[in-house]
Amino acid sequence: MAVLIAIEGIDGSGKGTQCARLTDRLHQSGLQAASVRFPRYTATQFGQAIGDFLNGRFGELDAVHPQLAAVLYAGDRFESRTLLQNRIDTSDVVVLDRFTGSNLAHQASRLEGRERDDLMAWIEAVEHDVFGLPRPDLNVLLDISADWSRRLVGRKDPRDYTDQEADLQESNLPYLERVRRCYREIAASRPDWTVVPCLTPEGELRSVAEIGEDVFAAIRPLLPNHSSRTN
Repeated sequence: MAVLIAIEGIDGSGKGTQCARLTDRLHQSGLQAASVRFPRYTATQFGQAIGDFLNGRFGELDAVHPQLAAVLYAGDRFESRTLLQNRIDTSDVVVLDRFTGSNLAHQASRLEGRERDDLMAWIEAVEHDVFGLPRPDLNVLLDISADWSRRLVGRKDPRDYTDQEADLQESNLPYLERVRRCYREIAASRPDWTVVPCLTPEGELRSVAEIGEDVFAAIRPLLPNHSSRTN
């Protein structure tokens, strides 16, 4: 069974870039590596509904209860379960651009206290117990500020689910900062999470290569025969 690595972080943190770099590096190291990006906006029924949600079709962000939003994201992964299992069965490593941790951080960030804890437990039960999705061996959080997130989102190429520069979540800086805090709380409390900073101590953006080195260092101990097959 493949090692499952999830790359997490708020919008604009470089998840897609680091997933692609990591997958390429694993290939160059002689490992069979594959990747899957979530949500799969145009490939699943739930993914299309997520696109509608992020484009405001169901109202503003606060108009949709986080438990209902969580079902859309979990459903997208459930529809993708056969694809994901095939990648797991035929690879040494599968790199995921967002996974179940993203659902936890984005939805739980909108609640507090016992409600937050209950929702997180419910999401994990749905994703892993009801829908049978595997748990990542490691979740790598690319940690970046909401201000930098907004700047970097503005540099993105056009996306297949929206014609806007920033979707409902990306345009809401207070929301993104709450999600960032929730991500950091999750990462600090769980052994299967690690944090890679995207900013220097002075608040400047680190290079893609520097971040990539930290990501690879974090996942290297999990790789098959890592001591002899990777560099």
